[in-house]
Amino acid sequence: MATRAGLLKRFFSTSMFSSQTTAAANAKPAPIPSTTLFISGLNKRTTSEKLNEEASKFGEVVHARVVTDRSSGYSKGFGFVKYATIAQAEQGIKGLDAQFLDGWVIFAEFARSRTPPGYLASTENNTHQAEMD
Repeated sequence: MATRAGLLKRFFSTSMFSSQTTAAANAKPAPIPSTTLFISGLNKRTTSEKLNEEASKFGEVVHARVVTDRSSGYSKGFGFVKYATIAQAEQGIKGLDAQFLDGWVIFAEFARSRTPPGYLASTENNTHQAEMD
């Protein structure tokens, strides 16, 4: 009877391989450790000074910056903290991740490097141009 229920469950599922494909598709590449942390979930009233004060509890902060809106001057809800060493940055993640700051839960992770604007488009254009020649 248990095998029959298992077969029915598999039959009515979206795919026989759904659990395997969704796990592989949703897996993010492991972040590369760096001294800079990306902090998200900030209150719009959080300042760079407040972020620096909180982050300095977990290591030597080189620089802390809350990204703000140009017109209002309020936080856009995220910022960056740069620590002196990677070990201190790891301590910063452990100490800041899923903690309250100014009444909001914040999240900390290693910052990822940005792809320069137009980088992908320029490589595609160069490939296309080479094919035309």
